[in-house]
Amino acid sequence: MALGIGLVVLTPVARADTPSFARAEGIKLVVAGDGFEQPLYLCSAPGDARLFVVEQPGRIRWIENGRPSKELFLDLTDRVKAGGERGLLGLAFHPGYARNGHLYVNYTDHNGDTQVERFTVRADRRTADRASAKRILTVDQPFANHNGGMVAFGPDGKLYVGMGDGGAGGDPMGHGQNKRSLLGKILRLDVDRGDPYAIPDGNPYKQRTQEGRGEIWALGMRNPWRFSFDRVANRLIIGDVGQNKWEEMDVVDAAAPGLNFGWNVREGAHGFGLPRPRPANLVEPGLEYDHDEGCSITGGYAYRGKAMPALAGTIFFSDYCRGWLRSFRWDGTRATETREWSVGTLGSVTSFGEDAEGELYVLTHEGRIWKLAGR
Repeated sequence: MALGIGLVVLTPVARADTPSFARAEGIKLVVAGDGFEQPLYLCSAPGDARLFVVEQPGRIRWIENGRPSKELFLDLTDRVKAGGERGLLGLAFHPGYARNGHLYVNYTDHNGDTQVERFTVRADRRTADRASAKRILTVDQPFANHNGGMVAFGPDGKLYVGMGDGGAGGDPMGHGQNKRSLLGKILRLDVDRGDPYAIPDGNPYKQRTQEGRGEIWALGMRNPWRFSFDRVANRLIIGDVGQNKWEEMDVVDAAAPGLNFGWNVREGAHGFGLPRPRPANLVEPGLEYDHDEGCSITGGYAYRGKAMPALAGTIFFSDYCRGWLRSFRWDGTRATETREWSVGTLGSVTSFGEDAEGELYVLTHEGRIWKLAGR
């Protein structure tokens, strides 16, 4: 199955109060997998040819001949509270996985709290050993939504954890700007030192713990549901889900500590609630769109594969409610070449994923996984 095959043709399709996304052709989508149960994430493991898929109820499978593997790589359904924004939410393989066999998961437990745990693959390298579980981090969640859930290793080898603001609406407890709370943050942990981790050098509050928690790398997040690292450009790319009106993409230097993305003083580039002082180290969104265009941003990844060399460095993202495929380039200060690709409606897009070759995939809550390909 293929959609949107053709030469790149651009036609303006914008609204005056949102970015101008030119209609584009030249990408096709092929079905890489189907029949998964609420897939939320996809990734590869160093030294393993399989593509692993996280299912919200608490299972990790791999794609096997276009279908979910019958064998489970890891089954955590007895530990996971799933439904709504809860469940098994994230997976990251250690950069040294081929040597140490370590993988990290992020899920909500039966109390609804965030758990980050490490597991180790069995000796035959086929499945993970449940008995190897090691608790890395627990964060209490006051409400059922905005759990974040992303875990990823950065170019620096540290583990980054995305934490939402704790839920409800409008961040009623003020977690986003509270440096004593791990909620509403992106955390950075050294899981190769300490027990269960050490605070890495460079974290903004490592030496100033009276100001904030040492684990914090960035603050002012509402729900950084998915983020990624562009290792070529050394950038951190974040899709932060909005509140009443604005969805935002952030593109920043991956080595810049202590950045403040504004929530809940700001929603996107706009004031939120009562007027308040501009936060220190505030980062303006790289790109935003309003709720006439969607309702929940999903993104994003910079393309670094080989199938579409003309699109190298292009950042792709989508929206859970609208299911379009959009992209832009980042010139270091602003979004350029904003495009909406003529590939039809994908479904309820939950995540992007990347294989070992840098090719990109799009996951939908309905169970289908698409692969982006050239003409």
